[in-house]
Amino acid sequence: MSLTLTLTGARVLRPGGWEDGPLAFSGGRIVEAPAGREVDLSGYDVLPGIVDTHGDGFERHMAPRRGALREQASGVVATAAELAGCGITTATLAQFWSWEGGMRSPEFAAEVFASVCSVRDSVPVDLRLQLRLETHLIDSFDAVVEAVEQFGISQVVFNDHLPHERLAQGRRPARLTGQALKSGRNPEDHLALMQRLHAASDQVPAALDALTAQLAERGVLMGSHDDQSAEDRAIWRARGVRVSEFPETLEAARAAHEAGEPVVLGAPNVVRGASHAGNASALDLIASGYGDALASDYHYPAPGRAAWRCVELGVLETPAAWALVSSGPARVLGLTDRGALAPGLRADLVVMERDTRRIVATIAGGQVAWMNGPVAERFLG
Repeated sequence: MSLTLTLTGARVLRPGGWEDGPLAFSGGRIVEAPAGREVDLSGYDVLPGIVDTHGDGFERHMAPRRGALREQASGVVATAAELAGCGITTATLAQFWSWEGGMRSPEFAAEVFASVCSVRDSVPVDLRLQLRLETHLIDSFDAVVEAVEQFGISQVVFNDHLPHERLAQGRRPARLTGQALKSGRNPEDHLALMQRLHAASDQVPAALDALTAQLAERGVLMGSHDDQSAEDRAIWRARGVRVSEFPETLEAARAAHEAGEPVVLGAPNVVRGASHAGNASALDLIASGYGDALASDYHYPAPGRAAWRCVELGVLETPAAWALVSSGPARVLGLTDRGALAPGLRADLVVMERDTRRIVATIAGGQVAWMNGPVAERFLG
């Protein structure tokens, strides 16, 4: 049940910057103050809830040990709690649909999608689904369309993790044995599968043309992952794949930006100060104006921390930095009802300690999703 409250005394990050006036919400929406009971949040900051366009940190909850947990709905509940604790009020759960098998297999993906669908109406955080499709798994494309329709998947992102260079040279890929064990396959069988998929590379472009056309007809938002060049972006653009997710080079990010296409960057990259894989620095891309959103990627605390890193390093002022994790990703996802604290929008907000910048309360759709420590006394009265 959504609350009706007026928050007073806090510093509030509005669309135009910091303001000291009250913030009220009722019926799950921001409203003009006053409304309901007043809660004194003097000494705290209130900011828009974080919108996450891509995160796979839920994997540890869905399968903490391979094959050890079958009640995956409880993992979704735990994921929602972690998201809220990190200030994320809208989350896109990015699940692989891949030849890699194991937790990246189509079979496991279907289990994840079904579990999220069974739980999401019972938790305050808005849980959305992204299907991360391996481009060479063309025999599975019809099943992808069926999954999109069955589970209401709103986003499909294309990846290609085949080690093409080594396969073309007839060499064994690095870390083959470990990857095979994760997939549940014999290493030789795993290698044979990769070789077969690589050998059929000439069939992939036409299959992708057909699939993207079907997904576009269904209004699915599509993105490409790890663009390396302007040419990569042009190929995907021709298919209606308009989001560039985690571009690996300045050239690719610039090409997307100049074409008016959203660029999503990894928040852990910003927190670390560099890509863990040696790709382009997200901080450098943001400083160049080539970033529209920061995503959690593999670490849910990262978006909030990354926004503040941009401020601490002098890359952006606070409103622009926080927009990278709120209004920016909301625009990427086409969600016009959230991402800012303004009347009529969803009551998605976080309460933060001003000195430590620790998130101590999260309200999602007007409901308490997370609350911790002394601030709870302010709300409970």
